[in-house]
Amino acid sequence: MLAVLALALSGCAGAGDLGGGGPDQKTITIAIVSNPQMQDAIKLSSQFEQQNPGIRLKFVSLSENEARAKITASVSTGGGEFDAVMISNYETPQWAANGWLVNLDPLMAATPGYDENDFIPAVRAALSGPDGHMYSVPFYGESSFLMYRKDLFQQAGIEMPAQPTWQDVASAAQKLDDPAKGMAGICLRGKPGWGEVMAPFDTVANTFGARWYDEKWNAQLTSPQFRQAANFYVDLVRKYGEPGAATSGFSECGTQFSQGNAAMWYDATVAAGIVENPQESRVAGKVGYAPAPIVEKPDSGWLYSWSLAIPKTADEKGSTADTWKFLSWMTSKEYGPMVGQQLGWQHVPPGARQSTYQIPQYIETSKLYAGPTLDAIAKADQNKPTVEPVPYTGVQFLAIPEFQDLGTRVSQQLSAAIAGQKSTDEALDQAQVYATTVGESYQRQGAGS
Repeated sequence: MLAVLALALSGCAGAGDLGGGGPDQKTITIAIVSNPQMQDAIKLSSQFEQQNPGIRLKFVSLSENEARAKITASVSTGGGEFDAVMISNYETPQWAANGWLVNLDPLMAATPGYDENDFIPAVRAALSGPDGHMYSVPFYGESSFLMYRKDLFQQAGIEMPAQPTWQDVASAAQKLDDPAKGMAGICLRGKPGWGEVMAPFDTVANTFGARWYDEKWNAQLTSPQFRQAANFYVDLVRKYGEPGAATSGFSECGTQFSQGNAAMWYDATVAAGIVENPQESRVAGKVGYAPAPIVEKPDSGWLYSWSLAIPKTADEKGSTADTWKFLSWMTSKEYGPMVGQQLGWQHVPPGARQSTYQIPQYIETSKLYAGPTLDAIAKADQNKPTVEPVPYTGVQFLAIPEFQDLGTRVSQQLSAAIAGQKSTDEALDQAQVYATTVGESYQRQGAGS
């Protein structure tokens, strides 16, 4: 029976909705992103249900773009479909300010052994509202870094600098790109979505000296710096990137790199757990990790956390206490060791708790990438993302409500350029129109204040 339950729970949307509960059993519905670590949580959630027989879990597991759209629509309108939602440090402060989320500080304080002070400080701060309280709790945290094939670099006589520039990366990609052998010089996201292609691209733009807006909210997407960054990114991925780059996101690049089809991959630090898993990756043990490449601005890696929050609508229908039982289980100190023991230490969600990096088995498993991960997270500065001053915060996103739509629209233009459907300059001309509309709304607000 337990085997059947575990199998049923390993699915995606609706996993955990097993039925057969008693009249007093409560169903907690969780909207979750379908990344590998989240699927691990679904696989293990039967153990939570066994420990809490009065609670049944129902997961709605969606791709990143789908999850963002569905969760935002539900929470912003008070739809009430979900008792818990997976969001990030983009949504958390804004939604907390809007009064859409439950303050989790009292719940954490009332949970023995939960220890919110164990969260990595930069991640904890990123998930706090304007009042300083935490409104979501981290499942994992990440920055970004460059992963590269040490064996291929050695064979080609290329040395990776301790701090590579993007020019270093382009040079290496040119030398290692070999389409005839199915080897791309680099894998970079090109898939539309403000959380897909815009994430790595924005760090490139920042370090090239570009910015979305000047201090007076004048759009800057056709500035020389922005054009230089965009043309560099598009040219790099078109010349030496993976096949089908315009439809490649985190998952697709993870597959390409892990299967040995790319010499480099610039992406989230959380990817190291996938890359170094010998059961799933052909390149485990062959990968080196370098800081996010730079041009003008140093420390250009992003800061991000997939986290769990409770919408106010859950509080209104009285499901907060049961929902928190699950959230505190999935983000507890004990969760990481459980994952490591049952699924393998490469599966442990990184970048959330400091205690994770004190587990002997995890120290051994993550010795190649734990240091670079923690360094990148610590150095990421959401408040100073660009070379020149800007009126917004956020490294790989702009922490303004309009960015969900604006970032998506601009990403579609950038992706079209990667696909060869238009020139990069044409894409930026259209993107400038979108950005100008948003900027003018802030200019009007400033004039009226």
